[in-house]
Amino acid sequence: MPVTVILGCQWGDEGKGKVVDLLGQRADVVARYQGGANAGHTIVWGNRSFVLHLIPSGIFTADTTCVIGNGVVIDPAALSREIAAVERLGYHVKGRLHISLGAHLILPYHKALEKAREAARAQRAIGTTGRGIGPAYVDKAARTGIRVVDLLCADTLSAKVRANVKEKNALLRHVHSSTELDAEAILSEVIKVRAAFAPLATDTTALLLRALAADRHILAEGAQGALLDVDFGTYPYVTSSHPTVGGACTGLGIPPSAISEVIGIAKAYCTRVGNGPFPTELSGMIGDHLRSHGQEYGATTGRPRRCGWLDLVALRYANAINGVTELAVTKLDVLSGLDLVRVCTGYRIGAERTDQFPTDAQALRDAAPIYTTLAGWNEDIRGIRTYGALPQTARDLVAFIARGTGKPVGMISTGPRRSETIRVRINP
Repeated sequence: MPVTVILGCQWGDEGKGKVVDLLGQRADVVARYQGGANAGHTIVWGNRSFVLHLIPSGIFTADTTCVIGNGVVIDPAALSREIAAVERLGYHVKGRLHISLGAHLILPYHKALEKAREAARAQRAIGTTGRGIGPAYVDKAARTGIRVVDLLCADTLSAKVRANVKEKNALLRHVHSSTELDAEAILSEVIKVRAAFAPLATDTTALLLRALAADRHILAEGAQGALLDVDFGTYPYVTSSHPTVGGACTGLGIPPSAISEVIGIAKAYCTRVGNGPFPTELSGMIGDHLRSHGQEYGATTGRPRRCGWLDLVALRYANAINGVTELAVTKLDVLSGLDLVRVCTGYRIGAERTDQFPTDAQALRDAAPIYTTLAGWNEDIRGIRTYGALPQTARDLVAFIARGTGKPVGMISTGPRRSETIRVRINP
């Protein structure tokens, strides 16, 4: 069976975790392909909820194989805590979770450097989570990173950690005037997790290629969103990896020809965490409504998310660069209670109107949204499971999204639980 890629089409926090959890029930393998513990995928089932940061969202489906690919950067301590928490819920991890030998590790010096750099940027800060993601990817590109495979050889691990700490301490001391770190203390912490990680370390590319050869269905799960891609997002206010579809290939080692379906996840409105341009951002009562009704607080940091109207210019751009074949519209229920709903269909930059999404941060900051206003609805649609039961104005909005993007809508989420989902086919 083919590979299905599930990715966010906005600035992250679109509800990917729920969709992966739902579709993962029919998948043989769920594989995470990029990002790190800065992502938070919230899974809700029954009266339970859990936020996953590194383990793929298929872990709560029995017998599903879960893979953390080489494109992910792993905080060993965070992953160890997450594994323990999942097992306390009664779900088996060993034998089901496989970690790429090529995945890079996040160590304390990465977090220290990120915090020091953000402090030095002051007003130009990116607004990162402080989890050390960016510096870990820097080391990967500089070919000084420490990988999961290095955990299997004590001598190699010790030499690399000591060399890296020496280099990072020079930066912390001379560039950032920050406190130096103890290499032996860091090494001791890493050695503590070696025993737990060793049985999970796998040649995951070989595992995935065998799965493809056996016609097994692979669900590739991205973190963050397309507009935060380091190449195609609102640089420099981006993440340090590739949430876009190409990241699934390089982050897992699967060929592009194996991908037959790309499901793009988009909220019925927009949110953004951290700094950077956001043309449809709202302040005042409507922004507060979206934040409070949508529980728009970061699953990883708890920070309040910036909220705004749905932006079809940005969504069309994300669809185009990812080859999205179908949209899933999430959090439609959050718009309940609004008399009017606005959707951005174009930008005005200076005297010119454009339908193109500028990835240059300054150009996007200057973009004034051009809105189409639709009627809202007062009915509480939380938990509705059939399309026909939605108010006509809610259906009108979904149809408007399909027409405005040229993509079919195949799923509508009316709440965080698996059951609060409408499977449908609304063509453009």
